[in-house]
Order: sequence, then structure tokens, then C-alpha cells
Amino acid sequence: MHTFIDHIVVVAPSLAVGASFIEDALGVAPQAGGAHARMGTHNLLLRLGDTTYLEIMASDPAASAPGRPRWFGLDSVAATAVPRLATWVARTDDIHSAQAVCASTAGPVEPMTRGELSWRITIPADGGLPLGGCAPTFIQWDGKIHPASALEDVGCRLSALDLFHPDPVRLQVMLAGVNFDGAVNFHYLPEGALPYLVAHIDTPKGPKMLS
Repeated sequence: MHTFIDHIVVVAPSLAVGASFIEDALGVAPQAGGAHARMGTHNLLLRLGDTTYLEIMASDPAASAPGRPRWFGLDSVAATAVPRLATWVARTDDIHSAQAVCASTAGPVEPMTRGELSWRITIPADGGLPLGGCAPTFIQWDGKIHPASALEDVGCRLSALDLFHPDPVRLQVMLAGVNFDGAVNFHYLPEGALPYLVAHIDTPKGPKMLS
């Protein structure tokens, strides 16, 4: 089993608000994604490398209610909320083994599709963010071509991801257990502080931080 950073997830009250947030923060515009009918959500995308991207995720007002909690904590995103970097997704070549290592936080493995894409992904039953978003969601893509390769390359690259959590050792042990390889840095927060993430992204206008 090997595990790598696949994508980072920005949650927003709408795709339009999320797109403005990314343009202000990074100086580039995301491109169209698609809808996730099972989850009642849709997305915009920004390439951050050959096998890495940024995803803006929002509830889809045109979709039927999914009859279950939406993923990435979207049911708790208020209409007036400020977009934020909520969590990250780790790509693995053995999602069931990765889920077994992190079963207490990751949630079960579920099949998912969007257009011609198909994959398997871990989703907590309550739709929440594992360890406040600092623990990854796991994904295994079906097919050999990564979807980031189909996105327009606007010159952005993810250089590092900082995780701020009251128990960073737990995160380190978890990622070691899934044989993770990537530029992730761990930072301690006082007990009771809210976890958060900071992504370091190289852009055509220089290095930027997204949080």
C-alpha cells in the first residue's frame, strides 16, 4: 500500500462564492467540474500538478436531497459562510487496507461517479471531516489516467500542506500506517483549539497560502 496527496478541498456556500475566494487568494480562476448526484453536490477544479488538484465543493441547489449527510461537512456550511480549506484527500492503491488502518475516522468505502469518472472513497456516516479535516479522506481512482491530467495547466503547484491539530502525533502515526509519502507538515495546537489546514501553492504570481 502506498498513499499520496491527491487533492485539497475548499468548501463554500456556493460555487460562485468559492470561485471568487480562489481567484482572490491565488490569482487564477478554477474551471468547471461536475455534479455528484448521490451526494447532492457539485464542484469546480484547479490543477495543482500532474496528479494533484484543488476542488471547490458546494451543495448543488438543483439537485435532489441525497437522503443522507452530504460529504465534507457541507450540510453545516451556512449560506453566509466564508469559503475555507476544509480537508484533503489521499490517493491510495489499496483503499480497503488504508480504511482498515483508519477505520475509526475514515468511514466506510463507497463507490462514486461523476460523468465518465469513477472511484472509491471513504465517507464518514455523519458526513463530517475526519479529525477536523486534518486526517485525510482516502480515494482510489478507477483507471490508470489521473483526472488532474485532463485539467488546464494554469501554472499552479501544491508545494506543501500544513496540518494544525491538538494531537499531531496521532496524525503522524495514522499516515505512517498507510505508508504515506508527501510534503505534509504537522503542527501542535493547544487542547481544545480548532484544527485547520494551510496549503502552500506556487502560482504564476508567486507563492501563496490558502487556509
